[in-house]
Amino acid sequence: MDVETVKKEIMEKLGLDEVNSGVFYGEWAPVEGRELITSYSPIDGSPIAKVSMATKEDYEKVMKAAEESFKVWSEIPAPKRGWVVREIGQELIKYKKELGRLVSIEAGKTLSEGEGEVQEMIDIADLAIGLSRQFYGLTIVSEREEHRMYEQWLPLGTIGVITSFNFPCAVWAWNTMIASAAGDTSVWKPSSKGALIAVATMKIVNRAVERLGYPPIFFLAVGSGSTVGEWMSTDSRLPLISFTGSIPTGKRISENVAKRLGRTILELGGNNAAIVTAKADINNALKGVAFGALATSGQRCTSTRRLILHEDIYDEFLARLKNIYEKVSIGNPLEEGVLMGPLRDEASFNKYMNAVKKAQEEGAKLVYGGERVNIPGFEGGYYVKPTILEAKPDMEMVKTETFAPIIYVLKFRTIEEALEIHNNVPQGLSSAIFTNDLREEEYFLSHKGSDCGIANVNTSTAGAEIGGAFGGEKETGGGRESGSDAWKAYMRRQTVTINYGKELPLAQGVRFDIE
Repeated sequence: MDVETVKKEIMEKLGLDEVNSGVFYGEWAPVEGRELITSYSPIDGSPIAKVSMATKEDYEKVMKAAEESFKVWSEIPAPKRGWVVREIGQELIKYKKELGRLVSIEAGKTLSEGEGEVQEMIDIADLAIGLSRQFYGLTIVSEREEHRMYEQWLPLGTIGVITSFNFPCAVWAWNTMIASAAGDTSVWKPSSKGALIAVATMKIVNRAVERLGYPPIFFLAVGSGSTVGEWMSTDSRLPLISFTGSIPTGKRISENVAKRLGRTILELGGNNAAIVTAKADINNALKGVAFGALATSGQRCTSTRRLILHEDIYDEFLARLKNIYEKVSIGNPLEEGVLMGPLRDEASFNKYMNAVKKAQEEGAKLVYGGERVNIPGFEGGYYVKPTILEAKPDMEMVKTETFAPIIYVLKFRTIEEALEIHNNVPQGLSSAIFTNDLREEEYFLSHKGSDCGIANVNTSTAGAEIGGAFGGEKETGGGRESGSDAWKAYMRRQTVTINYGKELPLAQGVRFDIE
């Protein structure tokens, strides 16, 4: 199965043309007079279609429409908003196969991963439906007689969502499905490398909203980070910016939003480690490490980038992992059985090659990989061998996230040493330990253990489920999306005090007597 065949199958069904508007403000903006970007498939480097980019005037129309829709949408009772989200999820189910295949050809994911991303959108819609009846506030005991206190949660406004290329639609849904149930509207700036997916997604979800007779609640502005991203981060009309991407860009956005005292959800770099102890189920650990390191060709923020092995199993585990790497199927991700597709583009490939080179210059030993793979008929794609490097914890490249299938192998003697190595990086997103020892597990999960936002036992660093709050600590940004009480980020909390008595007693016994 090639890109052109899949493209012909899905373009018409998804409502895509050879040239598509990248701006939606209640209607699709014309493409004339706007800069166009061409979306290329990482599978073979072929062009898929073009998308127009937003002008400043377009952006202002988007913001005006989003604010006007918020006035209507926020008045609708939350359970009814949840019903609309339910219909959005049902609409996504209808197009799961087609949208999943578009994810595959524009992002380079396997067919399973492409459809899996759409399933994440459906799952978060299901979660948001339930949340729409559960925006609970606390009842608070008042120290004053005949007073009642409680907290309530109210819609925040129009939120901004800026997403990256590796999860081109799921992360948008993590934010917007919950935000919509909460009463917010949203403006989306997708990665330019996933612009077609964004256009197709907007057509699907807004179709469901329109069919139910509601105003649009999802808005789109395709453009570069230096233009649309900058407009959004400095725009006080967006009380919240949710950003997924690199640490340097996240810092820039955080500064812009902080200057105007806005809110951010930052999902930045991950440098995730898997600890495998001498008491682990080795077969289970091998599968978990391989999936974590190789899924999406190492281009997940939760990809396993460091492998911390106990000295007693080090040689055996490394040899078996190398054997898996030698046999893993690399190629066209549209074909069944392929586990590793291409890197996103030439820039990604160059970062991969530079990381391998720099690590070796620091003294890391190349065990396997470190080179490009030529796939006949797909010379325009950047396919590489998954790479294993034996390294030391203090090497600079070990502390640096590279969005590629590179894993650094480190040795430890005690569980305390393993966690010291584990936490010795600036990032703090996902972590894993493979062990059947209760004490090792509990140490890993204690305050002395993993310093990450996500901690997994006997499963991979990658593959987060909807329902658990997703996000990390340290330079990962500290944001939380998706499950648990992450909904609170999209609402404003209000503390209410009601005096139903005839007197006006003051708190803390303060007196203010007037005649």
